[in-house]
Amino acid sequence: MEHDPFRWGRPSDQAYGEYNNSIAHAGQQQSFPKMNTQQPIVTGTSVIAIKFKDGIVIAADNLGSYGSLARFTDVERLFPVGDHAVVGISGDISDLQYVSRLLEDLEIENNYDYDGHSLRAPHIHEYLQKVFYHRRSKMDPLWNSTIVGGLDDSGKPFLKYVDLLGVQYSAPTLATGFGAYLALPILRKVVFEEKDVEKIDEETARNAIKECMKVLFYRDARSLDKYSLITITKKNGVVFEKGLKSEEQSWRFAKDIKGYGTQKV
Repeated sequence: MEHDPFRWGRPSDQAYGEYNNSIAHAGQQQSFPKMNTQQPIVTGTSVIAIKFKDGIVIAADNLGSYGSLARFTDVERLFPVGDHAVVGISGDISDLQYVSRLLEDLEIENNYDYDGHSLRAPHIHEYLQKVFYHRRSKMDPLWNSTIVGGLDDSGKPFLKYVDLLGVQYSAPTLATGFGAYLALPILRKVVFEEKDVEKIDEETARNAIKECMKVLFYRDARSLDKYSLITITKKNGVVFEKGLKSEEQSWRFAKDIKGYGTQKV
């Protein structure tokens, strides 16, 4: 068998003669068939978000993992768009960078003929849903899960999800990655149904998000204790907080565990 990446698994030329490459490249100018990324390499983990009566709170940590290696510790995965919207992205970092450039281009194009109307969360979500579904239909998906949050055209909180297949849904609390298993149960204790949103203030929503980020740091091996948090309200617009810490000296309890370090059991 051949072990060259472009000839992988083909019978040996010595046994069956030289492979006819013109068959594989019929109608193509390039030297080998077009290949698409089918597996994320550097990835970001959970994005979590919650609605409250005046807006939304969304958070994501700053880690880019190269497999199991915590390689990059300053990756920003929250992107404000317009005056009242934010996009949080998990998954492949290279595809995340591509999506962020699409959002920048969309914002620039919208500002060329500014008529007093800015991009809002529903417009951005609909655009991303079309992009993700289009790429999925080409069998070249963007390996990301995305949460779009902000205010809708009437000024009410908006929170919606879209993934690499173009699947979309809305809920008062959303999470991607391991956050869907570890953070959502905590957030749903605060806001379970849409009718509960009106009972929740900003401080309660922020505290729930901070608690979730701490739990994710402890329980998700691909997470970091440094994260970014964005709060969006009609009154204050987008408030972007960077470099937040889940908890100081997070592993201080380890010294009390028997068998840890130099302790004797």
